[in-house]
Amino acid sequence: MPRVGQAHLDARRQQIVDAARVRFARQGFARTSMADIVAESGLSNGAIYRYFTSKDDIVVAVCEQGTEALPKALTAEAVAGFLEHVRTLARDTDHSRLVAQIYAEAALSPQLAAVVGQQLAAMRAAVAELVPERGRPRAGQIAEAFVALCASYSQQLAIRGDLDPAPFTAALVSIIEG
Repeated sequence: MPRVGQAHLDARRQQIVDAARVRFARQGFARTSMADIVAESGLSNGAIYRYFTSKDDIVVAVCEQGTEALPKALTAEAVAGFLEHVRTLARDTDHSRLVAQIYAEAALSPQLAAVVGQQLAAMRAAVAELVPERGRPRAGQIAEAFVALCASYSQQLAIRGDLDPAPFTAALVSIIEG
């Protein structure tokens, strides 16, 4: 029997993560079973368990891939574009619902909390690097507020549905400009 290459193995693992992401966003972690992930992925039970020992491992894998594309600058236009991107992801892929599930599960799982904590720290650091020169003394505070308000916008999208990002953009720009 021929051996499969690493690219094939990586593609199958990604297929499982993608299937889990769809089900988790639609049904939540608690209501998604391994059988649901098997059905969504089109793979067998054995194939799933070749890559992951449990649903918890899949949850962590989904979270490890969940990074947001931050704006390239902290201008009103870039922030508005970023929040519109978050809005589009929420509308097209239920991403905000998935993020809400991740945060709720991270409150209960130390392993997942560590992954989410690292991602949030990386986001804050990246935003702090974007702070314009005049705001540098407050870069840490600006980054903290930016990430918190963006997370809140995502949570609002998960609960309230499609939501105009304009008030969030205005608040973020006010924070950035001081």
